[in-house]
Amino acid sequence: MAIFGASGMVGQGVLRACLQDQSIDEILLVVRTSLNTGHPKVREIVHTDFSDFTAVQGELEGLDACFFCLGISSSGHDEETYTRVTHDCTLAAARAVSAGNPTLTFTYVSGEGTDSTESGRSMWARVKGRTENELLAMPIHAYMFRPAYIQPRHGATSRTASYRLAYQLTSWLYPLLHRLAPGHTTTTEHLGRAMIAVVGLHGTGPSVLHSPEINRLGAP
Repeated sequence: MAIFGASGMVGQGVLRACLQDQSIDEILLVVRTSLNTGHPKVREIVHTDFSDFTAVQGELEGLDACFFCLGISSSGHDEETYTRVTHDCTLAAARAVSAGNPTLTFTYVSGEGTDSTESGRSMWARVKGRTENELLAMPIHAYMFRPAYIQPRHGATSRTASYRLAYQLTSWLYPLLHRLAPGHTTTTEHLGRAMIAVVGLHGTGPSVLHSPEINRLGAP
């Protein structure tokens, strides 16, 4: 299986879950800069242009799953820039990994509030909605993950400085937040295990998963 965005907070959680899962023999990381994990399970493809994977297409064959965790915050970005990363790079990756893998399962980390109608006021929600819709229209087993609040676990950290600070200041509140709003909270640990779990569903079950489904599938 392949992971895109393994250096981000969610990707770190997914990678950890894959490393711990004894049924997974090889993990392919598609990265812009090597992570140098040194783990025997891990193989890397260092590739800088995430809008075009032609140069590495042959290395993406034989996959049964792709966990796409790459993304940026919409804060500080105009719609064109946000679309290029959130939509264009995601679809380029999905086309590349599915080309030689007809039974592939593709999981996409979207977010609660995503606008499937693509017509709402929120720019990020429209772009995410368009991305989801086009992935679901592809001839693959696609699952859209829409978590709300994600609590980092086991050292996972956000690459966005403001998010890192927010998590540092509020992490102690998570147990209370989870008790008050269990349907809107999850962890990087649950996300990782849930993504592995949907590979075994082979396209069955709901294609859009929110925090309650993520927590159920990702339970120990």
